[in-house]
Amino acid sequence: MTELLTKKEQRDLLKIARETIVSYVTNASIPAIESASKGLNLVSGCFVTIKQHGQLRGCIGNFVSDKPLYRLVQEMAVSAATRDPRFYPMKQQDLQAFELEISVLSPLERISSIDDIRVGTHGIYLVKNGSRGVLLPQVATEYGWNRETFLRHTCLKAGLPENAWQKECEIYIFSALVFGEA
Repeated sequence: MTELLTKKEQRDLLKIARETIVSYVTNASIPAIESASKGLNLVSGCFVTIKQHGQLRGCIGNFVSDKPLYRLVQEMAVSAATRDPRFYPMKQQDLQAFELEISVLSPLERISSIDDIRVGTHGIYLVKNGSRGVLLPQVATEYGWNRETFLRHTCLKAGLPENAWQKECEIYIFSALVFGEA
């Protein structure tokens, strides 16, 4: 996935996300942007993660899109800043210090064996009885989790018992090109 975007395109997407968040929080508008860049016009899912002082502040994404990547980044940046139910919507004072990370996603792949999960390479998307949970590939690495711990935390994120992955769950994996300001 590393060949998906050039370093300049990665910097451009981070700049677009930052400018969009600042504009939206400041005056409820999303900047009009056009780009002819090949990478920025990819059609791919992505997540935008916001951190403040090293702590998660918002993370929202979509696995699929029918629009150019830079436009999805704008939408997910606004959602991460203002619609993540775990946090209050960002306010003007929150714009003083935040860092961004973007994860550009591969398509989902349903697996039949958890042995297919490569910790540090794959993210997990788990579905059971209408409950859904997702954790990005970098989460397991950041916390030093093994495969089973990663699965347990994905279940908890879905609002399921931590061992729900062992019984009749749909489990999908995906990889991501992850880049950030930090």
